[in-house]
Parts: sequence; C-alpha cells; structure tokens
Amino acid sequence: MDVSEDTLATLKEHYESGQELTDEELDLIADTSIEYLRNILGFFGETSSEIDEYEGDEGELILDVNGGDLAVLIGRHGKTLDAMQSIMSSLVNVGLGFHYPVVIDIEGYKNRRRAKIQQMAHSAAERAKRQHEAVRLPHMNAYERRIAHMTLAQDPDVTTHSEGEDPNRSVVITPLKSR
Repeated sequence: MDVSEDTLATLKEHYESGQELTDEELDLIADTSIEYLRNILGFFGETSSEIDEYEGDEGELILDVNGGDLAVLIGRHGKTLDAMQSIMSSLVNVGLGFHYPVVIDIEGYKNRRRAKIQQMAHSAAERAKRQHEAVRLPHMNAYERRIAHMTLAQDPDVTTHSEGEDPNRSVVITPLKSR
C-alpha cells in the first residue's frame, strides 16, 4: 500500500497526541494491517480467507480471520498465533512509523480463550477463598496473565500476582484475610 510520508506523519502526530482519529485515518490503519496480514497468510497458502475488522474493548484493531483450513495458524495452545501476532505487530509498527495496537484472531480463538481464562480465574478465586490458601493458574503468556489479573481486579477478597520466569510464568491468586 502506497501512503505518503506526510500522511503517515500526520497520522502519527494525531495518534500520539491523543486526538481521536478520523474514519479515514482508522481505515488507513486497517487497510495497512489487512495488507500485511494477507501477505502473512499467503505464506501459509491461505489466500481465500475472510478478514473481519472491528474495534476491541481497549481501542485496539482486531482482525479476525475466518474460512479455510486455519487450525495450522493457531497451533498448539495458540503458539503459532502468538508468533504471527508478534510478526504482525512489528510489521504494522514499522509500516505506520508508530505503535498502534492490532490483534490477530483466528476464527474467534482468542475470544474463546479469553472466556476460558476468565472462567478459570473466577473458579480459582472461589477455591482460594474457600480453602484459605493461594491457588496457582497454569503457565500463561503475558497477554493471558493480564486477562486473569484484570478479571479479578475488582474482587475485594483476593489479590493476584505473577510468579516464575517466561515461558513458565503463572498467575497466583491469594485470598485476603477476612475483614
């Protein structure tokens, strides 16, 4: 996609100053991101997938790929998807000249995974309260740990922290003393 350096500089200035981006600027970010994603998908032989774009809860651009044989793009425990996400983020950041949050999802995998992590966090928090001892969740990447922490942030009866070294880092849920 050919975009002038002036256009990118203006876009960067608007974004970094906190100004609300125009529809045209958001379309430029989406079009640029989709072009990079289509190129990545091409390396996997996936040329006919649909890409749905929408804004996430935290202002990020979510690109959800659907159609075709996409299980290979998710990989075991989402490892391939995580790697593809890293590559995509780097490409978009270099292409735009600034960091704009773009998330790749494959057939809603991340939404399903988010719901599962939230359910695990709530269940572990209840167990920690019931047993009056800390409960450790399975090893998770930084994105998934963040979901667990945010899920329980408003629970006044538990606190959370992470322990361990990546890739074996886990969220620990600790019950607070009764007041």
